[in-house]
Amino acid sequence: MRYIRSGEQVAEVADAMTGVSLLAADTEAAGYHRYHDRVCLLQLSTRSHTYLVDTLAIDDLDPLAPIFADPAVETIFHDADYDLRLLSRDFGVRVRGLFDTKLAAQLLGEKAFGLGSLLEKYLGVTVEKKYQRADWAQRPLPPELIEYAAEDTRYLPRLRDELKARLEARGRLAWAEEEFGIEEQVRWEPAADEGEAYLRMKGTRELTPRQLAALRELYAWREAEARERDRAPFRIVSNDALLALAREMPATAAAMARVQGVPRAITERHGEALLAAIERAQGLRESELPVRPRGPGRPPPDPAFDALLERLKGARDLVADELEMDRGFLMPRSQLEEIGRARPRTLEDLAALPGIRRWQVEALGERLLKVLQRR
Repeated sequence: MRYIRSGEQVAEVADAMTGVSLLAADTEAAGYHRYHDRVCLLQLSTRSHTYLVDTLAIDDLDPLAPIFADPAVETIFHDADYDLRLLSRDFGVRVRGLFDTKLAAQLLGEKAFGLGSLLEKYLGVTVEKKYQRADWAQRPLPPELIEYAAEDTRYLPRLRDELKARLEARGRLAWAEEEFGIEEQVRWEPAADEGEAYLRMKGTRELTPRQLAALRELYAWREAEARERDRAPFRIVSNDALLALAREMPATAAAMARVQGVPRAITERHGEALLAAIERAQGLRESELPVRPRGPGRPPPDPAFDALLERLKGARDLVADELEMDRGFLMPRSQLEEIGRARPRTLEDLAALPGIRRWQVEALGERLLKVLQRR
């Protein structure tokens, strides 16, 4: 294993990988501990070598970008979605030739598809997972974290071999390749409407407009504090504590100390700022108070559609059980609803619906059309 901390070393790694046809990759990010989530470490493994690239010490990954973008190089990730988004956002890196061991396992019907479970089942390898929520932004990285990170990619080539052989044996490799091709297209998308993020917290529906205003002020203060200190917001004040303060809206330090669910350490450290946020909410005019947007509401009951949906689910469930695949993974309820509304008449019509995969049409298209054709 080699630890890479300079641009020159990244170029050396890229040169060493000239001609490789298979590369395992993973990233470690800082979102659990830090406000600014970012790639802190990039792990790379060929069949014979492992490299850990310190992405906090390196400005760009340009020498590696052509390798990731080469469809002739099969790049293995486990649960690639978030890794691909971060690599695209932070370094402009895009991956072609993807093989995602999690998706492969799901297509094989695995119930436990975490990396540790798959390594133990297919390779007899037990890996330590207690560092999953470690602070990967700390420097220097302790030796145990370096070794842990290396194990995340060290065994991926062998795991890919096992899963690919089973996909081929069960006639599902083309299904997997379709999913991999779709996943390659994911990109980082900034969160929309951050100003309303506090409304998405659990437990806000029972709050009055004045209490919502208090929560909005408290939430905005926490975001600013977390951003300045580069700490995850929940490590400043938990959501539960913010909600408790918004419900009670204490006006004094003594009243705040009596609010259940607010730790004493929080009131001692941030009491003045929290009281100021609540005071700002109390000073707002009625017209300035937030109002929770109303959702579209439930559509009127449609017994005929509901019965059709149940028959589609039944057909889906039978096929999933035959394939020994998770029912929701084979086809989620949202897709069944879309099919029920569109009522396609042919397999071509079914395949043309947004989001429907070719492999889904192959696996259960005929069964669904029979349901739709039944009076």
